[in-house]
Amino acid sequence: MGLGQSIRDTFLYQRGHLFGWLPVGMAIGIAVFFGLRFEPSVVLIGAVLVAGGAAALLARYVDERVSPLLVFAAMIALGFVLAGWRAHGVAGPVIDWRYYGPVEGRVVGMDRSGSDAVRLTLDQVKLDRVSPEDTPTRVRISLHGDASLGIAPSPGLRVMTTAHLSPPGGPVEPGGFDFQRHAWFAELGAVGYTRVPLVAISAPQFDLRQMVFGIRMSVSARVQEVLPGDVGGFAAAVTTGDRSGISQDGLDDLRASNTAHLLAISGLHMGLLSGFVFGLLRLIFALIPLIALHWPARKMAAVGALIAASVYLALSGGNVATERAFVMVAVALCAILIDRRAISLRAVAIAALIVLSLRPEALMGPGFQMSFAATTALVAVFGWMRDAEWQLGPKWAQPVVGVMLSSAIAGLATAPIGAAHFNAIAHYGLIANLASVPLMGVLVIPAAVLALALAPFGAEAVGLWLMGAGLQWILWVADYVSSLEGARGYVPEPGAWVLPVMAMGALFVILWQGRVRFAGVAAMAGAVMLWQSGARPTVLIADTGGLVGVMTDEGRALSKPKGAGFVARNWLENDGEGIDQEAAAARWPDDVPVIHLSGKRALASFDGCAPGQIVVVNGTLENTENGACLLLDAKLLRKTGSVAVLGQGADAKLVTARDVTGDRMWSGWRRYAAPALALSQTDLTLAQK
Repeated sequence: MGLGQSIRDTFLYQRGHLFGWLPVGMAIGIAVFFGLRFEPSVVLIGAVLVAGGAAALLARYVDERVSPLLVFAAMIALGFVLAGWRAHGVAGPVIDWRYYGPVEGRVVGMDRSGSDAVRLTLDQVKLDRVSPEDTPTRVRISLHGDASLGIAPSPGLRVMTTAHLSPPGGPVEPGGFDFQRHAWFAELGAVGYTRVPLVAISAPQFDLRQMVFGIRMSVSARVQEVLPGDVGGFAAAVTTGDRSGISQDGLDDLRASNTAHLLAISGLHMGLLSGFVFGLLRLIFALIPLIALHWPARKMAAVGALIAASVYLALSGGNVATERAFVMVAVALCAILIDRRAISLRAVAIAALIVLSLRPEALMGPGFQMSFAATTALVAVFGWMRDAEWQLGPKWAQPVVGVMLSSAIAGLATAPIGAAHFNAIAHYGLIANLASVPLMGVLVIPAAVLALALAPFGAEAVGLWLMGAGLQWILWVADYVSSLEGARGYVPEPGAWVLPVMAMGALFVILWQGRVRFAGVAAMAGAVMLWQSGARPTVLIADTGGLVGVMTDEGRALSKPKGAGFVARNWLENDGEGIDQEAAAARWPDDVPVIHLSGKRALASFDGCAPGQIVVVNGTLENTENGACLLLDAKLLRKTGSVAVLGQGADAKLVTARDVTGDRMWSGWRRYAAPALALSQTDLTLAQK
């Protein structure tokens, strides 16, 4: 048998199971677009579109040994084009300087920052002495200090304050999370803070979206009025997506116990809500003989559940995670309407295609990855069990065993993704989820539906009280589990290829038919080995020059015990360490080839550098007494972004954030000429302490 016949037989064996590979191809194309280090021109994007269309057309006329590969290539091209289309579609001005002055705009978003300050997103922005064409579409400001003494912000209200604004920052280290890209797709052209009280300059201005936003905030306020404290904040998050009411301590407990996903309105909440409404309507219709005997009660219940899910989508604010969850639920309910299996890998693939078409950038975030990893794993495993006719024990125990198995499968599927993005593992997360997730379906979500049903009669407090009882238990579980010794572990950040290789291996196991599928296990094992063998940078330098971190035998040592706290926290987390900045600063060696000058006094007292040293300055240093050292001041770092030194001695190499991300439309370095940085005769062997 020749190679061609072997390929033909392989694809014939896969017939009926190739649809699941369509979103995989689209995802590859999206990943290629975001992985480029240059900005593809409109001509290049158009050429890819033409090539993809030609491949799709040709697939209809060629031998079936080749047609699946052509369709897969067409999906890759489609993903690339959609990502480019979306990136250009959200394009808007981004300020390229530090602005201080009057800021005016309409409140279109309210949440809390990592420092627990109220944070506002404004559109229809006006800045002093900035032309409209250079004014960002949206800005986000945190309210600090005296800002809390001004008027209380409300949806649609047009406000003014005096604020500090800056361009969205780049990765805190080369290869790290790219906030500039995130801000670009959120249409944020500037971020900053104010200590000046807000002033209302006009009455709330509502369009349909702002009207929904106003309803959300009103519901959130009512929920927190009935249920004060973290319970109310939790309830508001579950019902409206407003997470500003829960404290940082509460959030930390939920994260340490791996139950923070219960805060986000995701597939779990949307699935529980629509499932509860679907079951309730079916029960009601079954009790009405006319409907039960003569009407398609099951399809009517599906329509009612779809309407309930749509209302929940609107009430929750329609963020990316909730949109993704709604699409998945809508696909399942529509499958019922056309007499197809509601839960299948094909339905998951359709949902992924829709989500990636609407928001291609979602692929790069942990929400999309964790959501579809959990859903795909659950559908695949329970599908295998169904085909094998495995039973989950005696009938009375099947619901309990099913919940335990579901939590274990979802936890295993999402654990590598969560660890890669957040550098932490909740060792007792399965226990916490087993004690919490069932209560969401049995009590919390039904109580929320009851509260909504009673709201027109002013009796919503009954449903909210029941809801609060369930959430109080979940918070207690989170607090208890997070206080256990060793509840949270830390892992270093993986290399760029680890998650893609692991994901492709898992998808090959799930989607491919035949024994060859188990080659995916080898790919997953290889990804784990690649993760473990990765080395962290020897030296890290912040993009402002405000902080330096060097690797020692004890771990990362930081140059300052305070200041640049966000950067310090991310570096230490990426190293897989759970210590604070002050403890890391205590490790700073006396003899390192890095001099960090922070502040005017340090600059004034600087008397030159020796050959082979790196001098990092958070200001501007005109010259050094010895040209053999490498000078990185704030002016240069604005062009390069954060800097990392990989390796030591003769093998050391210097990498900048700009080297990794390239000159993309969202990067702040496009306006600068690319500086050439190199290590010249620099021995970076660090003093061991």
